[in-house]
Amino acid sequence: MKKFALFIMLLHIFLSSNLTAKAIDKTCYDTNMKRDILVLMMSYPEYVIDVNKGDNGNVYIIMKSGKKILYDDKIEKSFEQKLANPDLQDTLEQIYPLNSVNDLMEKNFDPGRFRNYELLTEVYGSSRKQVEKNLVNVTAGGSFQFNKNNKASDSLKRAMKELQVLAGQNKKIAGCIYPCSGTYNYRTIAGTNRLSPHSFGNTIDLARDKRDYWKWATEDQGKQRLQSYPNEIPEAFEKNNFIWGGKWNHFDILHYEYRPEIILKSRYFGNCNNTKLWYEGVPLDDNKIRGYIEKIEKI
Repeated sequence: MKKFALFIMLLHIFLSSNLTAKAIDKTCYDTNMKRDILVLMMSYPEYVIDVNKGDNGNVYIIMKSGKKILYDDKIEKSFEQKLANPDLQDTLEQIYPLNSVNDLMEKNFDPGRFRNYELLTEVYGSSRKQVEKNLVNVTAGGSFQFNKNNKASDSLKRAMKELQVLAGQNKKIAGCIYPCSGTYNYRTIAGTNRLSPHSFGNTIDLARDKRDYWKWATEDQGKQRLQSYPNEIPEAFEKNNFIWGGKWNHFDILHYEYRPEIILKSRYFGNCNNTKLWYEGVPLDDNKIRGYIEKIEKI
C-alpha cells in the first residue's frame, strides 16, 4: 500500500507539473501572437487594417485589399519547409539580434530569411508590372531603384545619407558600400521557385566581397569578413528598419532588406517574458498604437 500511495503521489506531481508547463506554453504562445500582430500593424499601417478570429479559432490579419492572411497554420515544419512556405508566426519566430556581431550565428538561425509572400505581394506588388509601378529612384552616392510603398525608399534614403557622411570620413566604410551590387531585380532565388526579395524592390546589396555569401565562402572566410566589417553600416540600416544578412547563419553580408516587423519585434519584445502587460515597452503615447492594442484585445 505504501508503494502504491507513493506511486499515486509521484503521478500526481508529474501530471500537475506537465499541466503547468502546458499552461505556461499556452500563455507564452498567446503573448507572442499578440506581440507579432501588433508589430505587423505597426510596421504596415497602411496595409494591415484589422485582425480577425475565425470560427475554427484561427487568427488572421486583414489587409487593406480585404485579403485575410493566416497567422499560424499550426503545422510542424522543418527549417527548409519554413523557408519554402512560412506563415506569419514562422517569419517572426526568431528574434533578430540588434547588438553587434563578429561571429557566425548558430545553425539555421536566420531571422528574417523566412518570408511570407502573401504579405510581401500585398504591400509591394503581386507581379513584375505592379512592383515596377511602385519603384522610384533613390539618389545617395549612386542611383538606386527602390519600392516607395510602406516608406521603404524613404528609409533607404535616410540610411544611405548617414552612410555617405561616414564613408567620406572612413575609407573602410566606403569600400564596403561602393559600388552597390544592386537593388531591384525581378528573379527567383537560385535553385528554388521562390522570388528573391530583390523582386519586390525592398532590398539592397552593397559592395561585393568573395567572402560575403555562404555559398561562395567557407565559414572561416565568412567569420573573417564579419570581424573586419564596420559596425556603423548595419547600425545605420537597422535604425531605419532594415535587417542585415550578416546576422544569419547562412550569411549574406552584403545584403540589407527592409523588414520593419523584424526590427520592431526585436526592439520592443524579446522571447516570452513575465511582464504584466503583453504590450509593455511600446510607445503608448501614440494613439494609433493604442488603437491597435484595443483591436487585438477585443479578439
